[in-house]
Amino acid sequence: MIRKLFWENLALKAAAVVLAVILWVFVTSKGQTEMSLSVPIEYANIPPGLEISKRTVTDAQIVVRAHESLSKHIRQENVRVFVNVGRAKQGEEIFSLRQDEVKVPYGATVTKIEPSTVKVVFEETVSKKVSIKPEVIGEPEQGYSVKRIEVKPEEVVIEGAKSEVRKVGVLRTEPVDISGLTEDLVQEVKLEGKNGNIRTKIDKVNVRIRIVRRSK
Repeated sequence: MIRKLFWENLALKAAAVVLAVILWVFVTSKGQTEMSLSVPIEYANIPPGLEISKRTVTDAQIVVRAHESLSKHIRQENVRVFVNVGRAKQGEEIFSLRQDEVKVPYGATVTKIEPSTVKVVFEETVSKKVSIKPEVIGEPEQGYSVKRIEVKPEEVVIEGAKSEVRKVGVLRTEPVDISGLTEDLVQEVKLEGKNGNIRTKIDKVNVRIRIVRRSK
């Protein structure tokens, strides 16, 4: 009798547990939504003396699940994908993209990330000194001409991936417009021609353009 009652109660308890689980899934999933975001891949702990010169992809496709009330505030800028490359060596390396390394707002979860791996090429960091060439556009006022163009400093040290540094022979400035000038011009301008793998210690230089009246 007791044994029969025990088995009957056990069946009821099991049914209750199953019902509770189904109810929990229903309640927790209610109001949930998923969204797909394209997020730039960030590389952390790049070893000293190395540069990233190539990568197979720049962005990861992230699927984020969150409550509808929270999903309205999730944007690309508050979702970040990190890859720890602290053990990288010169040459080609392959790193995994993991869901637990994606930073998302509180209350959101990552359900999918693609691709699962990214291939990255590391190169030696090198530096060299290159000349700076001012970029001048326009013409002075009629009857005037450019006597001399000066830039200070005349050279700058660039640093970056070996293959990229090798390509750079000169850095130009942003355009300096001398249209209609009748007197000297001194202007601070930015350096151009740099990319993500090329760095300089300075971003601006001073350009002085000497304007003189033409002799009759």
